[in-house]
Amino acid sequence: MVEGHRFEIQIYRGEDTLWTLEVVNANGTSFARDELFPTDRDALGAALADFENSPVEDFLS
Repeated sequence: MVEGHRFEIQIYRGEDTLWTLEVVNANGTSFARDELFPTDRDALGAALADFENSPVEDFLS
């Protein structure tokens, strides 16, 4: 939950063993990052940093 809005953070391991990150809002809108991450923890850290550094409205459309 961020400012009363529910989000799902999805982290997947790709074929090349790097991790991908996707944030899905309550409407089902997906925000996928192009960046790949060496670990799942790095991907989670990037998602949390996005929420800290960007207005929640950026993830609601």
